[in-house]
Amino acid sequence: MSDQASHMEIGISTFLEATPDPVTGAVISHAERLRNAVEEIVLADQVGLDVYGIGEHHRPDYAGTAPAVVLAAAAAMTKRIRLTSAVTVLSSDDPVRVYQAFSTLDGISNGRAEVMAGRGSFIESFPLFGYSLDDYDELFEEKLELLLAIRASEKVTWRGGHRPAIDNLGVYPRSVQNPLPIWIASGGNPQSAIRAGLLGLPVAFAIIGGMPESFAPLVALYKEAAARAGHDPEKLQIATHSHGFVADTTEQAADLFFPSTQAQMNVLGRERGWGQPYNRAAFDAARTLRGALYVGDPEYVAEKIILLRKNLGVTRFFLHVNVGTMPHRDVMRAIELLGTRVAPIVRKELARQEAAE
Repeated sequence: MSDQASHMEIGISTFLEATPDPVTGAVISHAERLRNAVEEIVLADQVGLDVYGIGEHHRPDYAGTAPAVVLAAAAAMTKRIRLTSAVTVLSSDDPVRVYQAFSTLDGISNGRAEVMAGRGSFIESFPLFGYSLDDYDELFEEKLELLLAIRASEKVTWRGGHRPAIDNLGVYPRSVQNPLPIWIASGGNPQSAIRAGLLGLPVAFAIIGGMPESFAPLVALYKEAAARAGHDPEKLQIATHSHGFVADTTEQAADLFFPSTQAQMNVLGRERGWGQPYNRAAFDAARTLRGALYVGDPEYVAEKIILLRKNLGVTRFFLHVNVGTMPHRDVMRAIELLGTRVAPIVRKELARQEAAE
């Protein structure tokens, strides 16, 4: 990325939520949510956002089982925005097909594709594709190794324990970018941060609770591992992904974002045994300046992103819009404000700080 000192990439991430409306109970179809996503990407490009990411999930309340396909639909209608998975569940996928899908996206977009590889916080894909959760860690390590080998060389020779061997075979098409950007995504696992650092790969942290500043030790681990492996830590990219929403006023943003967020967090809470239901007090606490929710008017959200940059040195910020289903017009307005109001404030302040140094 050019001029990291004064530039910070700002964009959108989504899981293509298709959950029941918290008020009416109506459920958006997967087809409509997919078409809405393409409109969101086109708008994000028009308003100057840097990146749009789609997470892979295989459950009825999300429509994003094939992020590369959705991103490719928008690639031909956009000019500048980078297009990434957020994440690709690499453990239950075939690295050959992952590379082929995203190198195809890279060709269609003329060099704007990225892969964000993770082990996945949901496990539905493992039984669906015939993998055992007993092999959770080993699958990811092995498949990441193969994906990086494919990225590095047109012809690949590789052997592992969970996939048939490859003996000097070509993988096509090759990406426009050389190399195709591959990120490691982590929910806060120290070993994931260390692995990314040792490999010299950019890292993305999902920060959806607590205080973002508490991730500083993980950033330090990442940079220490990178330096130990001979990579320049100052050249590595660090992203965060956090839930949030932008509206014309902070009160409006909070009132619009809370109902769907509460509904979806309570669904996940029941599945994962979190105990106490998610309520407005927890929501309001998380949207304070040091909290993990980026909910407010453009000035307030910009202030929180600038603080995040100060505390963690991030080079990319994903605002996850939306958590649960929200009206498409509200999501589009949030994207518009993020691009036209929030991002310019952040960029101007970072440029001012650099000039003052």
